[in-house]
Amino acid sequence: MPRPRKWRKVCCLPESNRFGPLNTSIHGEHFVTMTIDEYETIRLIDLEGFTQEECASKMNIARTTVQGIYNDARKKLAESLVNGKVLRIEGGDYKLCDGLEESCGGGGCRRYRCGKGFMEDDDKGK
Repeated sequence: MPRPRKWRKVCCLPESNRFGPLNTSIHGEHFVTMTIDEYETIRLIDLEGFTQEECASKMNIARTTVQGIYNDARKKLAESLVNGKVLRIEGGDYKLCDGLEESCGGGGCRRYRCGKGFMEDDDKGK
């Protein structure tokens, strides 16, 4: 019996889940599907500037697992860009963070900076 897959902690879902050329027809062969956990590794490593080890800690998985997920995600980004395919972000083995865990940092989870929680509260006062 195979070992059950471990859920990957994800701080927020993407605001948009489809990217690509505007002139592409919507057929199955013109899509590349990236999972939510692959998106999270791209966000943490490339956008937030975390190391693979720090990313692994945030997602509650092993660094070697992050490395594999990250490599798959980069390959999908490249396929979308080079071959003009639409990138869809959906699915995967993940659970959304509640923003209260120690690994979320002192300022709160990124999930709340993605348009939920304290960002909205801060904007109300302006």
